[in-house]
Amino acid sequence: MEHYPSLAKNYAPPPFNAVKGQGIFLYDDQGNQYLDFTSGIAVTSLGHSHPKWTAAIQEQLHNLVHCSNLFGIPSQQQLADKLVEIAGPGRLLFCNSGAEANEALIKLARLHGLKKSKKTGQTCHQVITATNAFHGRTFGCMAATPQEKIQKGFHPMLEGFRNAEFNNIESFKEQVDPSVAAIMIETIQGEGGIFPAENKFLQDLQQLCQDNDLLLIIDEVQCGIGRTGDFFAYQESGITPDAIGMAKGLGGGFPIGAIWINQAHEELFQPGSHGTTFGGNPLASVSGNTVIDTIFEDKLLEKVQKQSKQWHEKIHNLKTKYPNKIHEIRGKGYMVGISVDDALAITHSSRDKGLLIVPAGQNTIRLLPPLIAEETHLNQSIKILDSVFKNA
Repeated sequence: MEHYPSLAKNYAPPPFNAVKGQGIFLYDDQGNQYLDFTSGIAVTSLGHSHPKWTAAIQEQLHNLVHCSNLFGIPSQQQLADKLVEIAGPGRLLFCNSGAEANEALIKLARLHGLKKSKKTGQTCHQVITATNAFHGRTFGCMAATPQEKIQKGFHPMLEGFRNAEFNNIESFKEQVDPSVAAIMIETIQGEGGIFPAENKFLQDLQQLCQDNDLLLIIDEVQCGIGRTGDFFAYQESGITPDAIGMAKGLGGGFPIGAIWINQAHEELFQPGSHGTTFGGNPLASVSGNTVIDTIFEDKLLEKVQKQSKQWHEKIHNLKTKYPNKIHEIRGKGYMVGISVDDALAITHSSRDKGLLIVPAGQNTIRLLPPLIAEETHLNQSIKILDSVFKNA
């Protein structure tokens, strides 16, 4: 297919037109069925058209679709309560996407730096991010993303960011000085190629932040909301962040983003600090509530933990079978990266055989099945990948 004539060319031409989704399957306008292991890039956490999610959206449509955040929105308040129960005491701010959530977190870091500056008399606004990170394509997030392919054509970047080597605490220590307000890190680097942060690294980062009065900001936009088998991927490490960014899987397919701010820093945002027209609207909030309720009611976290172990074993068996074609396997739960020679070629071949996957950085293919994926679906993905690598 070619670019649609009235759409901007900021994406590659699509391979097909998607017209229907049901459970773990996506269908094109020619009637072809695909096993969807992209999940809209980690968005459709409950699969396509989940009956509980669809029913909740339909019911809300008959009551209230939108109103301003000048007024209280009960479903938004309920969603905030649920996320506080999971993340810990604090407050939520809702928005519409992961990039928007991360922009709000950058503003939070600036406010924390301003507070520090008033105490020390020194300018403090720098944010340390990791090499190979991806925090979004809006201007602040782009500056926080030290990848030339993301920043190319848009220089000069927003000032106030410096970088350190991912999973290297000494590299981060070297970047800390009185001008630094926060450290911003992905628990698993998604777009960068599925690189998980080591638990010890996250623990050391928390200590570094506590020792220097820095905010520890965790970006869980892609890896959060159950994808790793914990609700938040950072929870395995036992750390307590100062703020968390989330989006994608939280809405199950409806646009939503959010940041959680812990109790110690929740007063940094005051009326006028930030705002959003659509953030936390009734439809988005109902979507988020339904996703969280379904994850716990249907014990999807336990399901991901159990089934991903066997799935990962079978993926590693493929590496043993094709050692010259599969170089490395990374990830946790239902978020897996496979390092290959040509990620685009493997992606296209998999699609031709009925499996949808998505490429990532450093010649990596991403497997991101929805949390509802059954053992039969996981086994089917292995069967297709086996055929793809056999003929690669």
